[in-house]
Amino acid sequence: TNTSNPSVLVAAGLVARKANALGLKPKPWVKTSLAPGSQVVTDYLDKAGLTADLDAIGFNLVGYGCTTCIGNSGPLAEPISKAINGNDIVAASVLSGNRNFEGRVSPDVRANFLASPPLVVAYALKGTVTQDMRETPIGQGKDGQDVYLKDIWPSNEEVRSLMDANIDDEMFRSRYGNVYAGDAKWSAIDVTGSDTYAWPTGSTYVANPPYFEGMEMTPKPVTDIIEAKPLAILGDSITTDHISPAGSIKADSPAGTFLQEHQVAKKDFNSYGARRGNHDVMMRGTFANIRIKNEMVPGVEGGMTKYDGEVMPIYDAAMRHKADGTPLVIVAGKEYGTGSSRDWAAKGTNLLGVRAVITESFERIHRSNLVGMGVLPLQFAEGVTRETLKLDGTETFTIQGVANLRPRQDVEVILARKDGSTETFLTKCRIDTVNELEYFLNGGILQYVLRNLAA
Repeated sequence: TNTSNPSVLVAAGLVARKANALGLKPKPWVKTSLAPGSQVVTDYLDKAGLTADLDAIGFNLVGYGCTTCIGNSGPLAEPISKAINGNDIVAASVLSGNRNFEGRVSPDVRANFLASPPLVVAYALKGTVTQDMRETPIGQGKDGQDVYLKDIWPSNEEVRSLMDANIDDEMFRSRYGNVYAGDAKWSAIDVTGSDTYAWPTGSTYVANPPYFEGMEMTPKPVTDIIEAKPLAILGDSITTDHISPAGSIKADSPAGTFLQEHQVAKKDFNSYGARRGNHDVMMRGTFANIRIKNEMVPGVEGGMTKYDGEVMPIYDAAMRHKADGTPLVIVAGKEYGTGSSRDWAAKGTNLLGVRAVITESFERIHRSNLVGMGVLPLQFAEGVTRETLKLDGTETFTIQGVANLRPRQDVEVILARKDGSTETFLTKCRIDTVNELEYFLNGGILQYVLRNLAA
């Protein structure tokens, strides 16, 4: 869980207490962990004696806040991970967090269900999401009898009684009164004050991003997009979790390779979320989600594409295109950009050299973020899709008049096929406002703001 709502966390502790008293244990294939949203949760669970009950059935404290949702609650046991991946099993998680995208909680877990904390405990005891929770037993108690959800579910009165006896405002005052002090390790960090940040050259966590390289006070004219090649052709409902790096870093991924080349051992990889201050790591993880399906490489799952017919990671292909001076586009279906992790979904797209994203529809915030990073969002005209155009990834796309665009105007895209034939299809410019157009013509909102500050 990453909630700190006392009623549901006390309820979870009571479910654990009742289950423990009856002799129930989580199924051996279930990984359990507790990561509440506040240290105050630990205080009142300890005071109520519920921490021991949660510990007894495997819900040990592993951290606080975004631990689970960002994939930091730790890997599955190696034999379980091998069984899942070796047999193409759709494994499930049940969590009381706020992120249920595939591969986010664990790269081995595709199906993720959000539930209240007491239900998370109950599902861990049951060990499956494929049976009715109320009509079938949770498990068998120490006397061999079936135990049902109703047998371990606390009443509202039980929850309220424990809350009244064990939670008070002083807990919150004492925890949050010195929230910025940190622990001994935090306090021991040696820092030197300065007006500007001194970028540490050897850091694999924080690096000076290249957004302002070569920037001048007057923006250079935005150029047309000539013979751009597709980096990926994607389906419907591509989320920002598919695009933006999140969760754990695989050793054989471009980001994992980069870290190892910089003397970072696999055990110290941490997560993309922890390394979001290093663009070299993050751009290597953009479009690298293990479940993304690029239609340029049919039958392949994960962040792969083709460069001159050769299948390779999307990052590697993007860098080859960049070396060639070739602009790139992304083509996708409906609802492109739903989800979370939004800023790096746009930043990574920009850093890979993508000039335009052409889709059937956009999620509103991601569309705005693309404009803010200087990436042109275009929406297919009604009746036109990647499927009606029969795209296979060998085409090039030319978009003219980019420097003279107006918000929401119609834009013609010239499609050139491998056989030399061409056709033109219609899109709508999804730069929706005059302000957004200003950001785009400046190369992005970061450059726009910096120029205004400098002026």
